[in-house]
Amino acid sequence: MITSKDIIKEGSPVLREVAEDVLFPLSEEDRQLAEDLLLYLQMSQDPDLATKYQLRPGIGIAAPQVNVSKRMFAMRVTGEDGTFYEATYINPKIISHSVEKTYLATGEGCLSVEREVPGFVPRYAKVTMKAKTIQGEDVQLRLKGLPGICVQHEIDHLNGVMFYDHISPNDPFAPVPNATPLDRD
Repeated sequence: MITSKDIIKEGSPVLREVAEDVLFPLSEEDRQLAEDLLLYLQMSQDPDLATKYQLRPGIGIAAPQVNVSKRMFAMRVTGEDGTFYEATYINPKIISHSVEKTYLATGEGCLSVEREVPGFVPRYAKVTMKAKTIQGEDVQLRLKGLPGICVQHEIDHLNGVMFYDHISPNDPFAPVPNATPLDRD
């Protein structure tokens, strides 16, 4: 079971590495990691379990955040259309994206960053992602809103990029051209 103490913090070198592709069929170790990442999100979103195990709530977590430089992340989030995404995605790639941008009006956070980082994080408003499931099946998802932002945040982790790398250093709240802000409930 992954707990908050297993999540490495900013400054750890693995968070700046480009993660390695995962081979199929999955090794037992990779399968367990994929399941553990998703379990962390499930438990962190349950108020009783989050309190019991002192878990910071999250909607996404990538393998590099637990010091494993492999291309996989888990996501557990509901889209604005009510679609519930709960899976671990392996070797994900964004294969297309919109010209339009979006950003969270309240800014982004990260399980590996234990401080507030104010500013807008420009993201594509819509993305299409290809990935594999734990079972090795190919999936392709067209995402927007919070799931789309989550996928971009987590794939950034797989490429050694932190969310605050996208924030304008001179003006963190500068208007984002061609973007519509997303308000999180």
